[in-house]
Amino acid sequence: MTSSAQPLKSGAREAHPEHLGHVIFIAAAAAMGGFLFGYDSAVINGAVEAIRDRYDIGSAALAQVIAIALIGCAIGAATAGRIADRIGRIRCMQISAVLFTVSAVGSALPFALYDLAFWRVIGGFAIGMASVIGPAYIAEVAPAAYRGRLGSFQQAAIVIGIAISQLVNWGILNAAGGDQRGKLMGLEAWQVMLGVMVIPAVLYGLLSFAIPESPRFLISAGKDARAREVLREVEGDSVDLDARVAEIEHAMKSEHKSVFKDLLGGTFFFKPIVWVGIGLSVFQQFVGINVAFYYSSTLWQSVGVDPSESFFYSFTTSIINIVGTVIAMIFVDRIGRKPLALIGSVGMVIGLGLEAWAFSFDLVDGKLPATQGWVALIAAHVFVLFFALSWGVVVWVFLGEMFPNKIRAAALGVAASAQWIANWAITASFPSLADWNLSMTYVIYTVFAALSIPFVLKFVTETKGKTLEEMG
Repeated sequence: MTSSAQPLKSGAREAHPEHLGHVIFIAAAAAMGGFLFGYDSAVINGAVEAIRDRYDIGSAALAQVIAIALIGCAIGAATAGRIADRIGRIRCMQISAVLFTVSAVGSALPFALYDLAFWRVIGGFAIGMASVIGPAYIAEVAPAAYRGRLGSFQQAAIVIGIAISQLVNWGILNAAGGDQRGKLMGLEAWQVMLGVMVIPAVLYGLLSFAIPESPRFLISAGKDARAREVLREVEGDSVDLDARVAEIEHAMKSEHKSVFKDLLGGTFFFKPIVWVGIGLSVFQQFVGINVAFYYSSTLWQSVGVDPSESFFYSFTTSIINIVGTVIAMIFVDRIGRKPLALIGSVGMVIGLGLEAWAFSFDLVDGKLPATQGWVALIAAHVFVLFFALSWGVVVWVFLGEMFPNKIRAAALGVAASAQWIANWAITASFPSLADWNLSMTYVIYTVFAALSIPFVLKFVTETKGKTLEEMG
């Protein structure tokens, strides 16, 4: 990699301080897609019981309405890259913002259960797009010296979005007198919860008009002059613009566009490294993390916690999620990906095991006994903390680094698809499993957390300190 005159030994090009504020604004604006990703994923938590009551449906039907958004997520994630390559990253963000807005309005004003499900699919498609476009855009715009830190904006925005959605839900519930179906602004409280997402969705759309198109896309579209202007904006006046454009063009021409058939081979259809990526994705979801974000209010209410308190506990869990994510961002490059994953797995086994024990006790006057109630509450926060400081971040780092260059894009796509499918399986099954036996449901999640330990020890290779080229 070259700069204006000579190669940098570190491989990282320094950005001038006067441009750094502008670059941070650009990355933060793009990361608003991550905020909406987190917000839209978790906001349904506040509406679950109201939807069940409003439409008088059982656990199986309720689960499908909650989980159906993940179908849209998978489609959006699978198609976003091609859409962005055709019309640009900024246009893709704007489409996502429109879909988030439409989904929020439609979900707040449904005529029936079927169109609520439809609007959730639309919102899911927007989530899928945002999950792909945000990180890709930030990586293409950020100066190399700051790419890692600016890239972490996306994950930080997601967990902040989750937390804010729970705080807003809690505030709306209190404003409606603690009743999810209580009247507020002419609507039921749960409808207001889903509709409030219009505000960040519109902000995301407006911010997309204030940031430049990716230099990489501009060059691919033959707009070299504009690409030079953007490169000067983000990298400084001293950069050799001709050299940077030539470098990007060379990189684009030399890229191998991996396809699905590149992944085939080995004894079991896919190459072994692809199965390791799929395994990481599946274990990340099968520990039941999204139960904590989609169903936590319902969970706490099912063991006798007052609705207002259950919403507050959902918010505190989201704060713990942010704390854990920050811890992971600090230590992932210091102690390594594999040790962090193992630490997280052990912590999750302890947290989930204690939850399973607490939920095994019979309710007294509709509530867990005091000791078991406190153990369940603390254990839930322990579980989320250890997930966030490990698997929540580490899996995405592994997936971005572990695959050989020639199959990276296709393998990452397969692993991400496996993650959405596993997410759907857990989300769709939890209400029925909880009706069957809540304690045994958590035993199942505990078993998967325990199995993740030998899986990491035997099959996962540490990627810390290795270049992407060293991965094959």
